[in-house]
Amino acid sequence: MPSMKDPSPEAIANVTEHNVETRAQLLPEEQSVEGDTDPTNEGLDPKVQAAVILAESEERTVHADPDDAQGGHRQSAETADLP
Repeated sequence: MPSMKDPSPEAIANVTEHNVETRAQLLPEEQSVEGDTDPTNEGLDPKVQAAVILAESEERTVHADPDDAQGGHRQSAETADLP
């Protein structure tokens, strides 16, 4: 679940134009859910959506939450002892 805070400048800087271009190309199943993506018809702009999604993802990578099961990286000393 995305946080509601804006991605940091560091996270935004990690998003490349190539990444945005490739992520903006919706798959058929994404197109069926999104509906009209033509901004001239008041649809959602796929490039804007892609940039936001990628920046939020980068933010989670750059500033991982150690309490989040998916974001935390454990040290071997933090694992359970084997019997």
